[in-house]
Amino acid sequence: MTAPIPRDIPDLPAVPSPPALLPSPVPAAAVLPRVRRPLTAVYRLLVASMALAAVTVELLLGSPSRALAHFTVQSGILLALVLTLAARRAWTARHPLPTALTGAALLYVVISSLVHHLLLANTASPFALPGPVSPSAPAAPTAWQTAAGHVLHTAVPIAAALEWLLLTAPGRLHLRQAAPWLLYPLAYLVFSLARGALLAPDTPARYLYPFLDVDRHGYRSVLGNALLLGLACYALAVLLVALDHLRPNPIRHRSKTGFRLQPPVG
Repeated sequence: MTAPIPRDIPDLPAVPSPPALLPSPVPAAAVLPRVRRPLTAVYRLLVASMALAAVTVELLLGSPSRALAHFTVQSGILLALVLTLAARRAWTARHPLPTALTGAALLYVVISSLVHHLLLANTASPFALPGPVSPSAPAAPTAWQTAAGHVLHTAVPIAAALEWLLLTAPGRLHLRQAAPWLLYPLAYLVFSLARGALLAPDTPARYLYPFLDVDRHGYRSVLGNALLLGLACYALAVLLVALDHLRPNPIRHRSKTGFRLQPPVG
C-alpha cells in the first residue's frame, strides 16, 4: 500500500529565472587584437610620394597657378593626403579612414585618368589635344613635365586602384555615397567656368579642358558636355560601389588562438 497523500502540501520555492544579459560596455576593439599592417603602410606611402613628386614637377617647371587649377593635380594632391593618413592608421593599427573619403579620392583619380585617355589623348576624340598633355604647360611640355603627366594620368590611378583592390576590405562602399561624391566635380565645373570668364580673352589655355571651352563651343554645348560627363561619373561611382561588394576579401586574417572554427555538423 502507498502512503496517503497529505492534504496540506507546503508551497515550493519559485525557480529563479536566469539573469538577463546586459549589453557589455566594452567595445569590440578592446577585445579583438589590433593588427598592424606595415607593408600596407609602406605601399600607401610610396603611392602618395609618387603623386606628390609628379605634382611638384608640374609646379616647379610650369605655371603653378595653372597646375593647381587642373582637376588632375587637385585629385592627385587629395589622393596623396588620403593615402598618407591611411598609411599612418595601418602602421599604428588604428581604424581605417571613412570610406566616403577614400572612395572619393579613388573615384577622382580614375575620372581624371579616363578623361585623359578617352577624350584628351585619344586622336579619335573631338576634344583631343595635339602632342603630350601636361597640366602645367599648355604647349610643348618638357620631358620632365611629360613624365609627370604620365605618372598622374596613368601610374597613380593604377596604383590607387590596386591599393583599393588588394589592401582594403570589401563591402564598405555604399550607393548613398555616389551622389555626394559628385559635389566636387560640380564645384570644379563652376570654378573652371568662372576662371575662364575672369581671365583675359588672350590668356593661353583660358579654359583648361577643350570640352569646357566656352569661346569655342558656347555655354549651351559646354553645359551639355558637363551633363554627359556628370552622368558618366555617376555611373562610374555606382560601378565602383558594385565592384566593392562583389570582389573577394584580400585581408582576411587567420585566427591566432591555435585552433580553427568549424561549421556545425547536422
